[in-house]
Amino acid sequence: MSFKLKIKMKNIIAILFIALVSFYSCDKLVQKKEIVESYQCPMHCEGNKTYNESGICPVCKMELKIVSQEQTGNINNEDISETSIFNLTSKWKTEEDKTIVLNNLKGKTLVMVMIYTSCKSACPRLVADMRNIEKKIPKYLQNKIQYVMISIDPETDTPKKLKAFAIENQMDGKQWTFLQGSINSVREFANVLAVKYKQISPMDFSHSNIISVFDSQGELVHQQEGLGVDNNLTIEKIIATIK
Repeated sequence: MSFKLKIKMKNIIAILFIALVSFYSCDKLVQKKEIVESYQCPMHCEGNKTYNESGICPVCKMELKIVSQEQTGNINNEDISETSIFNLTSKWKTEEDKTIVLNNLKGKTLVMVMIYTSCKSACPRLVADMRNIEKKIPKYLQNKIQYVMISIDPETDTPKKLKAFAIENQMDGKQWTFLQGSINSVREFANVLAVKYKQISPMDFSHSNIISVFDSQGELVHQQEGLGVDNNLTIEKIIATIK
């Protein structure tokens, strides 16, 4: 075999080898990107246990949520605990008609309450309690806190109506957020907060009167129950989550 022929054969073998390695690498890359869907409790009652089909958690009875899972079985967890509300994946509409998930609120202390805008009895007092809490927080801490009002009447309380309610009650500053969810997501979040509510007429609900405080990682740190109660402890807890 001539020298030139030997060089030519070596070049052909090298090309084939490179092509084979490239094909193998691409195949491995595709495998890494392959995603399968599974279902998991949003509150991780059973740790990272997943299910192949949708349903409800056997522990807390919440609806199982879809999680993205690589073929290797490694779940893409964020740096939050299993009991953080930021594990909830339900979508919400704000009073500005923007779609968010609760994880978008991560990084601030959250003061949250569930109300409905057509309420004429308890909710106005809850709104007054929230405004009173906000007024007692030192101004230099205000940008680290988000006050969140979640409607228990999502069919009536559209983003447009929530916006009008916010303006009417002088709660349209950037520190205030109003949320409209689906009937299921509202029920799910009420379970998390231990808030009970029931529709008693086409326009009226009976409901618990609870203000909840979460730290910047979505962990529940305090709840204030009742109307017009002394909120000094709530103020202390809010400030403590920031320091």
